[in-house]
Amino acid sequence: MKNFTVLFIFCAFSTTIRAESATELWARGYAVIPTPQSVRLEDGDIQIDDRWIIAPSGIDAQEISVRTLRRDLADWHRLNLKTGVQGEYTIRLSVRSGVTKSGADPEIDKQAYRLNIGERSVEITGNAAAGLFYGVQTLVQLLKRDSSGALVLPKGTIEDWPKLQLRFLHWDTKHHQDRIETLKRYLDWSARFKANMIGFELEDKFEYPSHPVIGAPGAFTTRELQEIVDYGLERHIQVVPQIQAPAHMSYVLKHPEFADLRSDGSNYDSCTCDPRTMDLIFSMYDDAIVATRGVDYFVVSTDEVYYAGKCGKCSRPYNPVNRSLAFVDFVQKAHEHLTRRGRKIMLWLEFPLLPEHIKLLPAGLIDGEGTFPQQEVERGIRQLGYMSMQGAELLFPDHISQDGQKGHIEQAFEIGSSGKQWQGNPIGTFGAGWDDSGLHNETFWLGWAAAARYGWNPGTPDAGRHIAEFMRVYYGPRATGMADVYRMMQRQARAWERTWDRIPSKVVLTRYGGYFGKGISTHRVDMTLSLPFINDLPDWFPDPFWSDRYKEWLAEARLRAAENDQLIAALETQMGLVDRNRYNVEVLFSLARFMGHHWRLFLDLARAEEQIKQGQGVALENHAAEAVAVLSAAYDTVDLLRKDGLKTFEDVQRTFEKSRYPKGRAVGDRHFVHVFDDVKDHFADRRADLSYMLAPEDSLGLNEWLKDLARSIELYAKENNVSVPLRK
Repeated sequence: MKNFTVLFIFCAFSTTIRAESATELWARGYAVIPTPQSVRLEDGDIQIDDRWIIAPSGIDAQEISVRTLRRDLADWHRLNLKTGVQGEYTIRLSVRSGVTKSGADPEIDKQAYRLNIGERSVEITGNAAAGLFYGVQTLVQLLKRDSSGALVLPKGTIEDWPKLQLRFLHWDTKHHQDRIETLKRYLDWSARFKANMIGFELEDKFEYPSHPVIGAPGAFTTRELQEIVDYGLERHIQVVPQIQAPAHMSYVLKHPEFADLRSDGSNYDSCTCDPRTMDLIFSMYDDAIVATRGVDYFVVSTDEVYYAGKCGKCSRPYNPVNRSLAFVDFVQKAHEHLTRRGRKIMLWLEFPLLPEHIKLLPAGLIDGEGTFPQQEVERGIRQLGYMSMQGAELLFPDHISQDGQKGHIEQAFEIGSSGKQWQGNPIGTFGAGWDDSGLHNETFWLGWAAAARYGWNPGTPDAGRHIAEFMRVYYGPRATGMADVYRMMQRQARAWERTWDRIPSKVVLTRYGGYFGKGISTHRVDMTLSLPFINDLPDWFPDPFWSDRYKEWLAEARLRAAENDQLIAALETQMGLVDRNRYNVEVLFSLARFMGHHWRLFLDLARAEEQIKQGQGVALENHAAEAVAVLSAAYDTVDLLRKDGLKTFEDVQRTFEKSRYPKGRAVGDRHFVHVFDDVKDHFADRRADLSYMLAPEDSLGLNEWLKDLARSIELYAKENNVSVPLRK
C-alpha cells in the first residue's frame, strides 16, 4: 500500500503539471488526442503549404510513418507534399534511440517521440519506429486553418510517451461481422488515437479450420484474418484474438456436434472436466494463432464463468472452493498451452475465483479488470484499467453525463485517474464495446478514443475537454455541433428504451444470475405495447383506455418528437460540415429517424384512437357514409405508420450494411444457425438478422390490428350499403 500511495501522489502531481501545459495547446486553438506529456510552446505559428517537403532521414520513403503523413495531409488538409532530402522548408522524419528521455521501461520508451516545430523546419524524431509513427499522428492532428485560411502549426516542442504500455480497444463481433475495409479504417483511427492493441472477440466470425461448423457463413478465413492483423502490425497495433471460453460458448455449443460438452444442460457454459472440451477450446486457440502471426498476446476470455466445475463429469463436489479451483485449473492449462506457442495471456480474473487462490495462478498474466490488485501484485500479475463504453444500452451508448448520471467518458476519466488498477501494477487500459445490444461500432468512437487517451496520459483532460477535442479531431473543425447531437442521441435512445411495456416472454431462459449464484428459471422479458381497442359497430362504445394508459408516454412522445425534429435538423446541418467520417453521421442519421418513428407510433395511435371514437359517434347518429370515411381515415393513419416503420428500418439496414455484412446471412449452401443463448438475454440475439430492432414494434401486431379494423369497417359498410375507401 505504501508503494501505491507514492505512485498515486506522483501520478496526481504529474497530471497537474501536464494539464497546465496541455491547456496552452487548447487555448491556442489546437486539439490533440491523447494529450502529450510535455508541451513547450513559443509565440507565433508557422504556415505549412506546398513549399514544404517531407524528408525521411535514415528511414525508407515507403515506411508507414512517411506514407501516413503524406496520405493524411492530402486527405485532411488537401496538401500534397513531395518527398525529398533537403529543402528550404522541411518536415524531417527520423528515428534516434534515446532522443526523448522518458525514464520508462523499454516497451514504453520505444513509443516516445519529440516534435520540434520551427520557422522553416519540423522535426519528428522517434525513439523507435513506433514513436515516430505516434509523432506523425500528433502533427497531423495539430494542423489547423487560421482565420485567413492558412494551414498552421504552433511553434514549440512536444516530448511525449505513454504512461501505460498497452491501450486495448475491444471489437466484439457477437452479433455482426464488419467488412474487411471497415476494419482497416478502424485500425487507421485506432492508430490516430495511439491505441496499440485490439481485443478482437471473434465469436463465430472466424472459420476455425479444425472445426468448420463453428464459423458462421462467410466468416473470415485464416488468410483474411491475417490480412487484418498485418495491416494493424504495420501501424503498430496488435490485433489480439479473444476467444470466449469456457463460458459464453453458445456460438459453439448450439451445434449438435458439441451438445454433450455442455455444463449443467446449458449451451452457455462448457464442461471443463471433460478432456474433449479442453481439446476443442485449445484447437480453437491454435486456429486463431495460425491466423494472427506476429501477435504476442492472446485474450483467454474467462468471462462470467458462473459454474466452473458444475458438471456430472466432475469428480469434486460442487461448492465455492471447488468452483474457484476449477477456474484455476482452466487458467493453468490455458497458460501452459499458449505459453508453449509464444503468447502472453490476458484474461478476466473474477468470480468464481477466490482471492486466496490467486497464488495458484501462473505469474505473468494480465488481468483485464484488476479485481484483486494486491494479491495479483504479489503473484506477479499485471492489470488493465477496464473502461466499459457499452453495457446493455440500446441504440446509442451513454457517453456523456446527463440528468445526474455519469456517462462512460467521465467514468473512464475517473478510472484512468484513480481506478483500482493503480493499487496493482498496471500495464494498460481496455476500452470495452460489447455487442450484446447490437450497437453500431460507429457509436463507440468517442469512448474508444477516451480509453486510448487515458491509457496514454491518465488524468488529463477531463471528460468535457475530451468530448470537445474528439469532435474536432474525428469530424473536423467545421462540425461544431456534434457534441449537442450526441446529447440528443442519448436522450432519444434512453427515452426509446424506457417507453415500452415489459412483459414475460414465451421464451424461457435458465437464469444463471450473476456473480452471486444461480437464480430460478425465468421468462425472458419482451418489449411491447398494447393497441387501441377494436370491436364491431354498432357495439363500439367510448373507450379512453389506450390514451389514458399511455398518457405519460404520450406526453413524452410529444416532447421527444419535437426534440427529434431538432436532432434531424442538426444532423442535416452537420452532414454538410463534417470533413471526416461522414459515414458515422449517416449511421447517426438512420438511428435518429428510427427513434423518431417511435414517437410517431405513439402519436399516430392516439390519433387513430380519436378517429375511431369520432367515427363511432357519427355512426351512433346514423351517418353511415361519414362514419365509414372517418374510420377509414383511422385505418390510413395506422397503415401509413406501419409503412413508415418499415421504411425507417430499411434505411437503418441499408446504412449499417455499408460497413457490415448482413446479419445472420447465408453464404452458398451454408445457413446461419440461430439458437439464442439460453442464459444471457442479449437484445441483438432476438432474431438472426437485423430485424431484431423491429421486434418490439412487431410484437404489437399492427398488421392483424389493421385487418380487424378493416373487417369491422367493411361489415358496417355492407350493413349500411356504403362503399369503403380503404387504401390496402
